[in-house]
Amino acid sequence: QVQLVESGGGLVQAGGSLRLSCVVSGRTFNRDALGWFRQAPGKEREFVASISRSGGSTDYADSVKGRFTISRDNAKNTVYLQMNSLIPEDTAVYHCAVRGSAYSSRWSSGYDFWGQGTQVTVSS
Repeated sequence: QVQLVESGGGLVQAGGSLRLSCVVSGRTFNRDALGWFRQAPGKEREFVASISRSGGSTDYADSVKGRFTISRDNAKNTVYLQMNSLIPEDTAVYHCAVRGSAYSSRWSSGYDFWGQGTQVTVSS
């Protein structure tokens, strides 16, 4: 059974930082690409960042480029999202996702398994 468990969300003031973690079990972690998506109230789920199987290739939404960093630790079966210079528009539920491929994708339909999400709230 595949499980993805996110943690690290919370309430932070604008300009602050948070580090999200997602532990994956039930998969051979180093065979998968990984992604982070977010969904704000009343909005569709949107791509945030992704990382390839090897970790050598990353991709970011324009809205977070230069502020967020995705990374992975294959020894810990964990993917991270370091979020700096947070703004109120970053407020959303953040989900990690697993893609059974060497290469990541910006499309949510390209991912096979999802976590329940962790809430990030940025106050102004």
